Amino acid sequence: MNSATRALLIDGPAGAIDLALDLPTGTPVGVAVIAHPHPLFGGTRDNKVVQTLARAMVALGYVCWRPNFRGVGESAGVHDEGIGETDDLLAVVAHAREHAASIGVARPRLVLAGFSFGSYVQTRVSARLRELGQPADRLVLVGTAVSRFEVGPVPADTLVVHGEVDDTVPLQAVFDWARRQELPIVVLPGADHFFHRKLTLLKRIVLDAFGAPAAAGGDPASGPPAPGGRS
Repeated sequence: MNSATRALLIDGPAGAIDLALDLPTGTPVGVAVIAHPHPLFGGTRDNKVVQTLARAMVALGYVCWRPNFRGVGESAGVHDEGIGETDDLLAVVAHAREHAASIGVARPRLVLAGFSFGSYVQTRVSARLRELGQPADRLVLVGTAVSRFEVGPVPADTLVVHGEVDDTVPLQAVFDWARRQELPIVVLPGADHFFHRKLTLLKRIVLDAFGAPAAAGGDPASGPPAPGGRS
């Protein structure tokens, strides 16, 4: 994504997990794990929406972890309908938290972000972390795939962003899911499922939701050292 992006492999439940690591400047405030869209339809960690989410979180001071799901890139295993992928992301979260501790970030905030299929997986990860008594601090769900998967309830402060003219996951389906939780939805007028020509606005929405100053933005040129791992 930029000169502070590094590629690495870590061990996961099914073998290697292929990751991109995006580093902010200065001392990080936390870690963000960002999940990509459906791997059987071309989704990868380098998807433009995923990279936009990473740019926003890096600008906010988060170390961003963008894993490839099973069977994508150098990640081992095969697609598992979100079940094995949940276990893989839990492994990434544990690794990310350990890395944060190793560079002196005390009690780092954890943000789980996902796009489309990735948003579904992140709701599962969030639920598991709550069960373990290790909850994430916030969820960011974009193009939430509620019409394609059984997406459970989410915390009240979850940021949900959806396109007005999404023909992959209809906006009405997201409203139906959110209504039961009285959960607000941020709707981007004229945006389709992939947020074509709306990525700058998407980034701004994420920055605003986290209280970033208007000047927050540019990608970093350097950051803390990458963690150990297979490369």
